[in-house]
Amino acid sequence: MAKSDTWLFQIRITVSPEAAATLRGDPQRMPAALRDVLRRHDASLTCQFDAFSAYVNEAERLGPEKYPLYRWTKDTIENPDKKSRYLRSFTVYLDSEEVYPRKIADLLQVELSALADAAGIERVVKFDSNPANNPQPPESQ
Repeated sequence: MAKSDTWLFQIRITVSPEAAATLRGDPQRMPAALRDVLRRHDASLTCQFDAFSAYVNEAERLGPEKYPLYRWTKDTIENPDKKSRYLRSFTVYLDSEEVYPRKIADLLQVELSALADAAGIERVVKFDSNPANNPQPPESQ
């Protein structure tokens, strides 16, 4: 097996501001086609801004020194430009896992891309877990 076959993948979608408000506020009102794709794969969506906020809240409750990305994450959610971007960005979790095999990620990417206009999806991106392809945590906080 090639080294690239060992990486896991994640799908993220960027949605319109209106779709983001619906998905964050009342996910039961999400478009039926999107709900069907997610249900078929035992998948769910998590708003990246909400996930970042939860991380910061937990760090502040338990001690930021135990959370290496605390300062970066807090700065991110307090930056108005980044906040507006992350409010519209959703990570697809598969059976509560944030990374999954390529075959499943490829299928999700195709199925979600097909819903682009109808479900308010503006962009579907697949990321891999290879550290060389992803930003790494800051050296010091």
